[in-house]
Amino acid sequence: MSKLNLPEPIAAYFDADQRDGEAVARCFTERAIVEDEGQSHSGHTAIKAWKSAASRKYSYTSEPFAQEQKEGRTIVKTRLTGNFPGSPVDLQFLFRLERGKIAHLETTP
Repeated sequence: MSKLNLPEPIAAYFDADQRDGEAVARCFTERAIVEDEGQSHSGHTAIKAWKSAASRKYSYTSEPFAQEQKEGRTIVKTRLTGNFPGSPVDLQFLFRLERGKIAHLETTP
């Protein structure tokens, strides 16, 4: 697959996602919201805890393979492969950016 030309904050997120919760949280604004698996996580502390919990529970890699702009959001289609039920799975990551950081992230099937 060809490498996507993702906006910098989104590229930084996917890079940080392979490291730790602290690195992921730094990609977001102070009041950012993440919506994932039916739960909402608001602010750096909650986002760091969300990522840290996911990393303890699952080991996975993510490979973005398509992107589009729609209604002020960047939608990135990503294949996740790992030790979770249903692996591999293609998910959509819906990003809303604000001042060079992620203000909102929602993951959907």
